[in-house]
Amino acid sequence: MRCFNKGKTVLIFIVILSLLFSFAHVNSTEQGLPPSFDLRNVDGKNYVTSVKSQIGGTCWCHATMASIESNLLMTGEWERNGEEGEPNLAEYHLDWWNGFNQFYNGDISPPTGNGLRVHYGGDYKVASAYLSRGEGAVRDIDGQSYNVAPSRWLPTYHIYYVRDIEWYTAGEDLSNIDAIKEAIMENGAVATCICYSSSFITGSYTHYQPPSSNLPPNHGIAIIGWDDNKITQAPQPGAWLCKNSWGSDWGLNGYFWVSYYDKWCGKHPEMGAVSFKNVVRMPYKYVYYHDYHGWRDTFNCSEAFNAFVAEENMILQAVSFYTAADNVDFTIKVYDRFEDGKLEDVLTSKEGSITHMGFHTIDITPVAFEKGDDFYIYLKLSKGGQPIDRTSDVPVLLGYSGPSTIVISSANPGESYYYANGTWNDLYEYNKTANFCIKGLANDWNPTTPDLQCYANFTFPEKIKPGSIIKRNITIKNEGEELSSLNWKIVSHPSWGNWAFSRIEGNYLKEGHSMNVTVTIRVPKERNQNFTGEIKIINKDDPSQYCIIKVSMKTKILSFPSLLLQRFPFLRFLESLLNK
Repeated sequence: MRCFNKGKTVLIFIVILSLLFSFAHVNSTEQGLPPSFDLRNVDGKNYVTSVKSQIGGTCWCHATMASIESNLLMTGEWERNGEEGEPNLAEYHLDWWNGFNQFYNGDISPPTGNGLRVHYGGDYKVASAYLSRGEGAVRDIDGQSYNVAPSRWLPTYHIYYVRDIEWYTAGEDLSNIDAIKEAIMENGAVATCICYSSSFITGSYTHYQPPSSNLPPNHGIAIIGWDDNKITQAPQPGAWLCKNSWGSDWGLNGYFWVSYYDKWCGKHPEMGAVSFKNVVRMPYKYVYYHDYHGWRDTFNCSEAFNAFVAEENMILQAVSFYTAADNVDFTIKVYDRFEDGKLEDVLTSKEGSITHMGFHTIDITPVAFEKGDDFYIYLKLSKGGQPIDRTSDVPVLLGYSGPSTIVISSANPGESYYYANGTWNDLYEYNKTANFCIKGLANDWNPTTPDLQCYANFTFPEKIKPGSIIKRNITIKNEGEELSSLNWKIVSHPSWGNWAFSRIEGNYLKEGHSMNVTVTIRVPKERNQNFTGEIKIINKDDPSQYCIIKVSMKTKILSFPSLLLQRFPFLRFLESLLNK
């Protein structure tokens, strides 16, 4: 008789679970990551800037800039641009000009009186909206002023543009912790959050908020390293090395440890771990956007586009957007026209995939637009939906413990469209404050010379039945210099008969592109007559450049009614003889 040893079976089960738990958590050494890491000493090099001492509820600004500054050190971009000393960016310029506060909200008129209180908190989505608009980041020597608002922009400012902002979360089971570690090693410090409380931190400056606590995050910091074996108050070892913004005389020379198992650090869905990377000196003069406040919500669709009008002669060089999920495939297309509910004439396109959720800047094959030309940036995302801006609340303010605040956004008809049920729909009809987060980045451009060419055949070898209707096509093409635009017009046509054109003129026909014009002619009723003439098409900006299309036709001497031809087929033979 076989006996069931319950106690032994339970023990084996617990051991197996423990092994699986340890493997899934922090055994990074087997994954190729070091058990400890510190950005202050990477092969003898320091990739962390000096600890600062914040004023007011600006911790989120300091954590944001700590991440950006660290990236500038890692890439050498700061030094490459001739800047002196270590990277030093203006946290309070972000605090004043983020666009979410009562001091300034550029999406309403007048732009004051609504939103957050300056110096009383924010989050990393607020920071990303400011950065994606190209408002900043600016240097400390440009715009660092706490008591009085610095200038929003001056020609002397050096703006640093963050091409990519990626959101990570370690997961409650820490299954994604390695992604955060890799981001730190590759791109520098990442911004995160905690709920700071004296009850959660020890005298040796290790912080741990147990998962059972319901207190929300209230403080922004930056992760600069880790130690898998660091002992904290948590049941398991492992902690993040974090940079604070309370001066170098606080903590461990301005730094402290936060347990991997802390409730919020590296885990909050919006502020868990945010990497501000690929930072460059601002390479664009113009940022075209409708989403002033960036990513505030996500709309359930895969295809969307934003409509823009060129404010100056400019060349579009990049497109930026947010993705609301990991591992998203994207398709970007720039269209020349949106007519009769259809996008027409693709000028440039780009496909690719993005690994991590967040904000991304994608270079495209450049396309030029003259001042006043409209253009349409289309974006298709494979999953996660399309991020949108809309009137919204900011539910968690790092550096502030008060209630959430409603921030007003605005929109207009004809700005943002989504594709559903086989048609393009104006997002304004869904939400009158909403726009898609699709931006275009451009620089000045000196227009190049177009070359008007026309292709058509209006010489009719066969005699035409008097009074009949015939159709022909004209292909109008710009074969000019690279990136040129052509404005054309049909200025004359034969005076005999009745002539109708599907379009009489067009603007901004791009180099290498063509336009088909359908011509409908009602033939004169006169029999046995020769009709000649010409169609003239000009370059509206240079009328000396034109095309002449010769027209020649002859009407029949005799034509029998179709009913007679059907009834008496021999009449076709007679008709053909008479009309030779």
